[in-house]
Amino acid sequence: MKRTLCLLALLAGPALAADWPTFRGPGGTGVAEGMNPPVTFDGAAGKNLAWKTAIPGLAVSSPIVWGDRVIVTTAISSDPKPFRHGLYGDVEPSNDVAKHTWKVYALDRKTGKVIWEQIATEGAPKTKRHTKSSQATCTPATDGKHVAVWFGSEGLFVFDFKSGKPVWSKDLGLMNAGWFFDPDYEWGVGGSPVIYKDSVIVQADIQKNSFIAAFDIKTGKERWRTSRDEIPSWGTPTVYEGKAGAELITNGTNALRGYDPATGKEIWSISGEKFTSEIAIAVPYVAHDLIYVSAGYPPTQPIFAIKTGLRGKVEVKDEPNPAAFAWKTKRGGPYIPTTVVYGDQLYTVQNNGVFASYNAKTGERLYQNRISTKPSAHSASLVASDGRIYVAAEDGEVFVVKAGPTFELLATNPVGEVLMATPAITEGMLIVRGQNHVFAFATEK
Repeated sequence: MKRTLCLLALLAGPALAADWPTFRGPGGTGVAEGMNPPVTFDGAAGKNLAWKTAIPGLAVSSPIVWGDRVIVTTAISSDPKPFRHGLYGDVEPSNDVAKHTWKVYALDRKTGKVIWEQIATEGAPKTKRHTKSSQATCTPATDGKHVAVWFGSEGLFVFDFKSGKPVWSKDLGLMNAGWFFDPDYEWGVGGSPVIYKDSVIVQADIQKNSFIAAFDIKTGKERWRTSRDEIPSWGTPTVYEGKAGAELITNGTNALRGYDPATGKEIWSISGEKFTSEIAIAVPYVAHDLIYVSAGYPPTQPIFAIKTGLRGKVEVKDEPNPAAFAWKTKRGGPYIPTTVVYGDQLYTVQNNGVFASYNAKTGERLYQNRISTKPSAHSASLVASDGRIYVAAEDGEVFVVKAGPTFELLATNPVGEVLMATPAITEGMLIVRGQNHVFAFATEK
C-alpha cells in the first residue's frame, strides 16, 4: 500500500488504514487487516527487527501510530520502586512517592529515531500504583493534529502532533482507582482517552464521584460531564457510529452504558445483580453489528455479545434479555486482556495463558488450549491481522496463532523484555512496547 506518509502526517488528514491512533487501534477492535506484520521475529537476535529505541522510566501504556510516527508515554522515577510481573494476587500497592517526570515521545516509524520528546509534568505522584503497573498506564490517542495523554491524578494533557509543543493541560482531580473493598489499596487509573471528532473523552471510574467527560481538543474547554454510578474500573470507552447514530460505549461494574458522544446523555444501560464482574477492565468494541465486552474477576467471568441500537434501561436478572443480548457466557472472560473478533470468531486469552475461540455470532466455544507448554502470564490485549492473532506474554514472548476453527500455533517469538503493553499494528510492522525499549518488527521483503 503506497502512500506519501510524511506529507499526510503533516497535513493531518483522516486516519489511514495503517494508522493505529488509540488503544487497540481504530474503533478499539484490535484488528488491522492488510498490514502484513511479520510472523516470526526475535528481539535479542535481531531477526526481522527494523529498529529498537530505548525509552527511560516505567510504563505499561501501549504505542500508537499515525503516519510515520509512533507515540509512547513514560514515567521516570528518581527512585524507582519494584515492579512485579507474573501471576500473583497481592493487593498491596507500591508507594512510589519519589519525584517523577512524565514524558511523551514521538518516534520515526521507519527508523525509531526520536522526533520530539516533551515533559508533561513533574513531581511526586498523587496516588500510589499497583506493583504490576506504572504511573504511565493510559495509552495516548491522536487525530494526527493533537496527541492526548492522560496521567490520571497528574492531569490530562494535549500536545501538538507535529512539534510536540504543549497545547493545554487540565487537572481532573484526585483519581483514586483501587480495590473497591478498601480505598487504601490505590492501583492507579487504566482507562485511555479517546478522540471523537473535536473532543477528547476520558472515563474516570474511581472511589468517589466517578464520571465520563469530553473536552474540546483545541482549547481544553469542558463540553460535558456525566456522573457515573460506578466503583473503580479500568476500562477505555469506544465510539461506534451505527445505523441508530453515534454511541459512546463504556464497560463498568454496575452497568454497561451507551452515551451520546456529543452531549454525554445516557442512551441505554444494562445492569442487574451479579450481572458482571466486580472489576471491569476490557474495552467494549463492535463487530458484526454486535457489542463485545467481557470481564474476568472471579467468580463471575462473562463474555457478552450485545445488540447495537439499544435504547432505555435493560435489567438483567437470571438470564440475559434476548431483546438486548445475542449471547452470553458465564465463564471464560479474561481478567485483564480484551478479546478480539476476527472473521467469524472471537478469541480470548486468560491471564494464565489459556487461549480459546468462540463463534462470534452464537457464543459456541470452538476450542480451548494453553498457548504455551510453560506457564505464561498475560496482561496485553489480543490484536489481529492477515489471518493471525498476536498474543503478547509478560515474560517477553509474542505468540502467533493462526485464525481458524482449530488451534494452530504458528510461532513463538522472543522479544527479550517484559511485555505488559498491547502491540500496535501498522504497515508491514508490529510495534511492541517492552519494559525498556520500543521494538519495530518488520516483514521481510
